Formats: sequence, C-alpha cells, structure tokens
Amino acid sequence: MVDVSSKPEQLRIARATGHISLEPGTLELIKQNQVKKGDVLTVAQIAGIQAGKKTSELIPLCHPLAITKIDVLTEIGDDRVTVTAEARCTGPTGVEMEALTAVSVALLTIYDMCKAVDKAMVIGEIKLIEKTKTDIK
Repeated sequence: MVDVSSKPEQLRIARATGHISLEPGTLELIKQNQVKKGDVLTVAQIAGIQAGKKTSELIPLCHPLAITKIDVLTEIGDDRVTVTAEARCTGPTGVEMEALTAVSVALLTIYDMCKAVDKAMVIGEIKLIEKTKTDIK
C-alpha cells in the first residue's frame, strides 16, 4: 500500500455509475416486484452499500477508510437499470474505489437476481464520474 500518512485530512467525495441491459420482460418483472428472488432494486442497493464498506477487504492494496456515507441509487430506463453510487469520507486518500465497488456489486446483484429469467443481460460502462477533495477548515 502507498503511505498516505503525510497527506492532509480532507473531505473526499466520489461518484460512480454503471448499467445493466435487460430484456423488456425482465424490466417489467423488476418494476412489478415479481422477480422470484425478491425486490431486485432494494437488494441491489443494500448489496452496493455493503460492498462499498468492505472495499479494502476485496481490493488487496486499497486503504481501509472511515466511510461517512455511501449512497446507491437505481434508475430503470427503457432497456437498462442504471446504478449510481456516492461515497464520502474524511481522510488522506480518495473514495473512488468504494464508489466503483458499490456500483459493481449492485449491478452483479441485479444480474444474480434476474439470471433465471434473462440470459441476455450485459453489465456495462462502470466508470468514475466525479472525484473531489476539499480542505477541512
């Protein structure tokens, strides 16, 4: 791991996004909460939050951080579900890995919950969309 002990404590915020393409019938099942495994979007949201908190356990050289917020939002579109995550902490290093991990695991959860009814799902374009650091006064 990189030594970050000489870096100042700053408010760190990162946002990431990604999507999963699904068949129209699968999207309708999700909207109607008719997927056999349960409420897909709520389970994906919780899974994303849990994963963001455990990022340093999953990514070998990632620093363990005192996360102050992880928010995972899902949005159903015409042919996909888009997941956006925001992670925050106060510390000497960024939270982009936590935001990216939250999005990734939320999307994998959607895949897992829908795989029995949709063989054509594709997870795509997981990316960091914002990363900020602000000095603490």
